[in-house]
Amino acid sequence: MTRILPTPDGTPASRFAFGTMQFGGRADEAQSAEMYAACRAAGINHFDTAWVYTSGDSENILGRLVQDARDKLLIATKVGYTGGAGAENMRAQLDTSRARLGLDRVDILYLHRFDAETELRETLECFAEFKQQGLIRYVGLSNFAAWQVVKAQMIGAEFDLSIDILQPMYSLVKRQAEVEILPMCADQDIAIAPYSPLGGGLLTGKYAADGAEGRLREDARYNSRYGQAWMHEAARRLSALAAEHGLAPATLAVGWAAAHLAAPMPIISGRTAEQIAPSLAALDVQMTPELYDAIAALSPRPAPATDRLEEQEMGA
Repeated sequence: MTRILPTPDGTPASRFAFGTMQFGGRADEAQSAEMYAACRAAGINHFDTAWVYTSGDSENILGRLVQDARDKLLIATKVGYTGGAGAENMRAQLDTSRARLGLDRVDILYLHRFDAETELRETLECFAEFKQQGLIRYVGLSNFAAWQVVKAQMIGAEFDLSIDILQPMYSLVKRQAEVEILPMCADQDIAIAPYSPLGGGLLTGKYAADGAEGRLREDARYNSRYGQAWMHEAARRLSALAAEHGLAPATLAVGWAAAHLAAPMPIISGRTAEQIAPSLAALDVQMTPELYDAIAALSPRPAPATDRLEEQEMGA
């Protein structure tokens, strides 16, 4: 099990986080407020946004919603998706994010993606300065490979800095994180907040119907990411299994992603309070070992990190 980061008042982070990428985009301000209220009622205290989301509206809306409970919440944002991971760009984006959120300090600041054009030492020294200046509490990385995270840990040690949390992609149809990322986080005591536990909406079952609308049909990136036939077959089989248990497919998908031994905190999201209800229901689902294994069997396991399979099987 990986670490759990506390809120400013010391409350442990909730088992799920809520991603506000839709705030100010597909979800207007009223819908965003309804989803926020539903999450808070369900006990969620971890909210995730980014400088780049909806041209800043996501941060603006979230900032207005969190003011009356600030110290009870874990607020995360991200910088560096555009403009790179250089100190000047990161500082400018963090300053803008703090202004939008109405916060002097954010709890988690992620580098949104690896930047091969910027020396990692410059990036991590900047993170260390942010912490020393009280602008952030925790350092996060998003969309990093395992080797990149370990390299960041090694360089960060020069500045008395460690990586606190990682945000990888992880779902029943995107399981690469199981090979090295999740075990690495457990070993390095790095919290895990994986995104897209519903596979871009594929695992809700809605795309089984002809004419269903959503990002997989409207966004070429998502269509490419989740367009393989076996993924859609896994989604159909998940829907059938969920029906046998009287549950929504999304409930099983999110519950399964959260049940990995490394104890990740899936980031759920949606456009309306009604849409996120099945994901919130996963907080209460009984994920027995038998059910977990039945769900896992619906999609192929990724290849292990070593070819010496006979030694792996013997525990060598």
